[in-house]
Amino acid sequence: MSKDEKILIQLNDIYKQVSPKFERCTGISQSRLELLHKLMEVDEISQRALQREVNIDHAAVTRHLKQLEASGMISRRKNPEDNRVTFVRLTDQGRDRIDALCQEKKQFIGQVLNGFSSEDQSILSDLLMRIQQNVKDINY
Repeated sequence: MSKDEKILIQLNDIYKQVSPKFERCTGISQSRLELLHKLMEVDEISQRALQREVNIDHAAVTRHLKQLEASGMISRRKNPEDNRVTFVRLTDQGRDRIDALCQEKKQFIGQVLNGFSSEDQSILSDLLMRIQQNVKDINY
């Protein structure tokens, strides 16, 4: 196996390991946490605008929001002027829970980057940004 093949396998393996461990640690997926963070920034937002902000497909956003609504973290309502538009907002319970989630996320990140100096983290971030850009530039 070549070095570059090994790097791609390592990146994929890290992704497959991080997601479930993050969810077990925090009790919430990274995608749902990202939705909640966006909702913290606004009073209320349309579901479609939220979907564009977080760049998650429509079906996944709907599924995440239904589960967040069932847990009492968000509320949704139809636009009275256009029934096709759904507005989303955090509940008070959701705002309180986000603070705890941010602490859990911070602890998880600390464990992931354990032993990495600030300089190591900067170098790694720069390298990963270059990989991200290269992937974006691929036309498939």
